[in-house]
Formats: sequence, C-alpha cells, structure tokens
Amino acid sequence: MTCLARIHLIRRQEGASAVEFGLIAPIFLLMLVATIDLGLALFTQFQLNGAVSAAANYAILNASSVNSTSGSGLALNLAKIISNQVSTAWANATVTVNNGAFVSSGTAANADSCYCPTLSGTTVVWTKASTCGATCSNGSLSGKFISITASKPFTSVFGSRGLIPSVTVVGSMVVETN
Repeated sequence: MTCLARIHLIRRQEGASAVEFGLIAPIFLLMLVATIDLGLALFTQFQLNGAVSAAANYAILNASSVNSTSGSGLALNLAKIISNQVSTAWANATVTVNNGAFVSSGTAANADSCYCPTLSGTTVVWTKASTCGATCSNGSLSGKFISITASKPFTSVFGSRGLIPSVTVVGSMVVETN
C-alpha cells in the first residue's frame, strides 16, 4: 500500500458518526431516565398535595362536624378522600380532628374544645384546651382545627441507587374550621 493510499484511509469518515453516537448515547439515555424519575417523583408529590387539598376543602365544608359526636366520622371521610384519590388504597392518611377524633383512636370529647396548635417541623403540637376565641400566645385566636397528613411510598426507576432515592412522599395541612 502506498503512502497516498494510507492517508486516504485515515481521512475516511464513514464510521465516525456511529462511533460518536456510541459514546454519547449512554449519557443521553441516563439523562432521559433521570428526568423521567424526577418527573415521576414530582407527579407523585403533586397528586398527594391535591389529595390533601381535596380533604381540606371537604373539612371546611363540613366544619359543623368538628365535635365529639361527628368528629370520628369526619376523620374517617377525610382519610377515605386521601386514600382513594387516585386509586383504591393509594395513599395513607392520618387525620386528627381538633386534638380528639382520630381515624383509628382518640379522645372524642377533645373535639368539643378550642385549641391554639403550633407546628414543630411537620408535627402539630396541641396546646392545652382554651376558651374559643381567646387570644393565643402567638396572637391568633383559639379555635377548632383539623390536622391532615398523607404519605405515599415512591419507588425510583433506579431503585435505591437513583438520582432520587426511593422515599415516602409526605403532604400535610392544618385547617381551621371556625
């Protein structure tokens, strides 16, 4: 083979695009799957927030049920709204009606009192019962409240090694009903 023929072979471009694609494709594929993973996590969070918001709206419309006789029924209905928002038993819900009526247990008589709840992180701290309409230590007025917390497990496309780890997505809200 002559020197001119060797130079001609070196300058040939026929396979270059396939080699470049082979080098770049895994990176683009990884970025695509990571974007899908992030989108699914955000979608799950948005669905959970929508379920909590729907339950809060129901709580506001049924504010007259915040009492010792109807509180546990209201808590059960709110939990069902969250649990069945997307499909049957889709998410878990914890509902506390005015520091008393719970979905599974609680002291129903507490639902007749008024409180000045505060938040410690995402946990509602129920203060001692007070007179309805009394001024709280933070300047607000005591009243009747419903605490709604929902959770939904999220599994990453990559499992535990993904961009977003498999976690439990949580949404919560405190609603004043008076």
